[in-house]
Amino acid sequence: MNLLEYALLAGLFYGLYFALVGVGLNLIFGVMRIINLAHGDFLMLGAYGAFYLYHLLGWNPLWAIPIELVVFLLIGLPLYYLLVPRLQKSGDPEMLSFILFFGLSQVIEAAAVFVFSNNQRSIPASVFGGAPINIAGQVFPVSWIVSAAVGLAGIGLIYAYLYHSRPGRATRAIMAERSEAAATGISVNRISALAFGIGIAAAALAGIFSPFMIGAIEPSMGIGITVISFAIIVIGSLGNPIGTLLGGLIYGEALMLMQTYLASWSELLPYVLLILILLVRPTGLLERAVRSA
Repeated sequence: MNLLEYALLAGLFYGLYFALVGVGLNLIFGVMRIINLAHGDFLMLGAYGAFYLYHLLGWNPLWAIPIELVVFLLIGLPLYYLLVPRLQKSGDPEMLSFILFFGLSQVIEAAAVFVFSNNQRSIPASVFGGAPINIAGQVFPVSWIVSAAVGLAGIGLIYAYLYHSRPGRATRAIMAERSEAAATGISVNRISALAFGIGIAAAALAGIFSPFMIGAIEPSMGIGITVISFAIIVIGSLGNPIGTLLGGLIYGEALMLMQTYLASWSELLPYVLLILILLVRPTGLLERAVRSA
């Protein structure tokens, strides 16, 4: 029973973190209906940012949060205007986005290998200090608690943005029907660019804590993270960023149970979840239909 309790509690921490991993991808899809296959690569870049801030400057990874949020938001805004409007003028933006962002993913990975090398990097979990925390008789690393707390805070901020701010309400209007939102006077490109930047920044934020929750950092880690993110957002429903919290929690619990009882099969989990959800409930557990173009 103790082993099961540990797996369930650990799954909660991992689920909150993985919700943050997937939410940026879902926000971008929900607003623009494009598939950002470079999502995991931006997470990888965020991880390297935290690594070098720690190893070169001695800064705690928590200091990387405001820096990377600003930097990656500013990267996302011009990247949107460079890539996305051209995609949306095409007849099939979703399919073309696969090709374009796959190419972008390869470019980022190749550049990361050139700049950072293929050597694996890590940040010691002891950077957050303190002894492991006892919860309900189970002991967990402080780094897991911090990562889960940041994940929950990140989801909460995106929820507040979407439901309690004017740009957020405009974002939801675009997610519901792009043409009708434009007809009401909403600046679709400006709001979409902001959502794209937030999605990229959310990926980088998750990257800061990936050394503690996912493992060693390397340039090729992006594609695996993107697959996991797809599994998470399909579970919660494509185009529903808040549903990503549900998807993250289910994925986290399933991952910890698999690693506890069937460790050798745990790497197959995202693929199995994708297949099961697509076969049983293609619209996701929250059943939000994807809007038409």
